[in-house]
Amino acid sequence: MTSLHRRLLVLAVAVLLLAGTATGMVLRAADRAGRADRPHTGDPRAHAGAVTLGREGRLAFVNGAAGPHRTAVASVPAADPGGDRTASGLKCARFYAAAGTGVCLQSEPGVLKQSHRALLLDSELRTRRAFALAGTPSRARVSPSGRFAAWTVFVSGESYASTFFSTRTSILDTRTMRLIPSLETFTITLDGASYRAADVNFWGVTFAADDDTFYATLNTANKTYLVRGSVSGRSVTTLTENVECPSLSPDGTRVAFKKRVLSRTDLWREYVLDLRTLRETPLAERHSVDDQAAWLDDDTLAYALPTDGEVGSSDLWSVPADGSGSPRLLIRGASSPAPL
Repeated sequence: MTSLHRRLLVLAVAVLLLAGTATGMVLRAADRAGRADRPHTGDPRAHAGAVTLGREGRLAFVNGAAGPHRTAVASVPAADPGGDRTASGLKCARFYAAAGTGVCLQSEPGVLKQSHRALLLDSELRTRRAFALAGTPSRARVSPSGRFAAWTVFVSGESYASTFFSTRTSILDTRTMRLIPSLETFTITLDGASYRAADVNFWGVTFAADDDTFYATLNTANKTYLVRGSVSGRSVTTLTENVECPSLSPDGTRVAFKKRVLSRTDLWREYVLDLRTLRETPLAERHSVDDQAAWLDDDTLAYALPTDGEVGSSDLWSVPADGSGSPRLLIRGASSPAPL
């Protein structure tokens, strides 16, 4: 056999091996997708129906239970969160709603890469406007009045625990449809002085009731800060350190947040900060919470934790906001809680 023939034979074998590997990967992915689309015994029951954002006494969320309604925006009675869930036809990676206005962040597979977009929704979950996203969906919020919507995406990196990651946070005026593409254009006051740096990142916006004030996380020089911002003033001011993914209480007096307990790790504890005194109260949850918690009312917080043994799946838990009590399973197979 000539040298050329040997090289051609080796090349042919390599092509066959690569083709076999690729086929195996596709089949495994299809099998995983098939399992996710089939309901599991004992899973919560979901049925197709209308989910209306203006309907009080309901709790909306992204359904994570296996079956045809997986990743659909669903709702349950707030008084019976473990009951049967109504699932809409809208599917989201992240979701939030307030005052009849919703925001849905989506990721869709493409030929070369995934495409991401944000959908501004009316009370019937109809799309009012769609916006292309620069990266992977991470956080979403709507102001109490529905006037503003905000979202955060990962532009690089896929986790806040990554050594190198970059985020982009946008704010949309839902009345004028004017979009602020990035909070990085806002003026920053850090520890009383004007501040500028190339490594500035923002994430986790939460809005006050005055349709101007917001809170968010600022990351720079390997530190995170809670900032208070003004939409109209295009400015933020730091309040305290080591605060991530803040969530403002309905009465506007406290912020729930995740606090990194070990530097450069993905270990966080959930705390509540009194905005008047800056006193921190650790909550009863002892697991690491990598989520932007939502206030169910002035006394209770809800957040997602990974489901035991289920990769990519989560359950919703609740805990008292004053540090007392103990965590309680709220909704199995769910994420992105939004009290309506």
